[in-house]
Amino acid sequence: MRPVLFELFSRPIYGYGTMIAIGILAALLLLSSRVKKNSKYNEDDIYNMSLIAIASGIAGGKLLYIITEMRNIIEDPSLLKDVGSGFVIYGSIIGGAISIFFYCKRKKWDTLDTFDLIIPSIPLAQGFGRIGCLLAGCCYGRPTDLPIGIVFNNSPFAPSGVHIHPTQIYSSIFDFLLVIFLLWYDKRKNKKGNTFALYIIIYSIGRIIVEMFRGDPRGTVSILSTSQFISIFTLILGIVLFNIRKPKVSFNN
Repeated sequence: MRPVLFELFSRPIYGYGTMIAIGILAALLLLSSRVKKNSKYNEDDIYNMSLIAIASGIAGGKLLYIITEMRNIIEDPSLLKDVGSGFVIYGSIIGGAISIFFYCKRKKWDTLDTFDLIIPSIPLAQGFGRIGCLLAGCCYGRPTDLPIGIVFNNSPFAPSGVHIHPTQIYSSIFDFLLVIFLLWYDKRKNKKGNTFALYIIIYSIGRIIVEMFRGDPRGTVSILSTSQFISIFTLILGIVLFNIRKPKVSFNN
């Protein structure tokens, strides 16, 4: 854990914010390289869309955090004072996706084709973001006796001196592998929207599994965490999206 990476002009540079910034930059660079290979899009338009999506993602992540933590916020409104923390990744994904959808409609772009172009950048940003979680000590795991467990000391989030699952590392590795898979898959001749749909399917499954090892306090819906509950619906959405446009098989005599 390293909440503060270093000081610059006597001001602390936080690990979480730095990794978020690196993740966004890496995602934009990957998207830029993909746009250059696709003559259907103008780089300036994609850049503008990306900025809108980032802002919408931040707003969506904060909004879903407020919704899921409403009971605690009512009891302690000071939780809202720290505007730099308290985000739910699914809110960010949904907020960004909505803004991209409307931007595509405005530009008269093929929405599914655009999502296919953008989507490998998303888990890339998420992977770096989870490294930020590791540095900050948030999103930590349950206690474990496994040798892969890690121990935090003096963390404002994770319990000190407890051997716990490195769920941030699990998530980060999963996200980076997902980037590689999506880039490989997208090179194949597939129907529009399939790369996007596979991201939804695989991420939903991965999130359900990783949540089983999480030990930090977060919203719940019955026996499920909020993210697991949302993942069930996104998984169904991804499966439907992947299969709904399959061509009908015809038999010729």
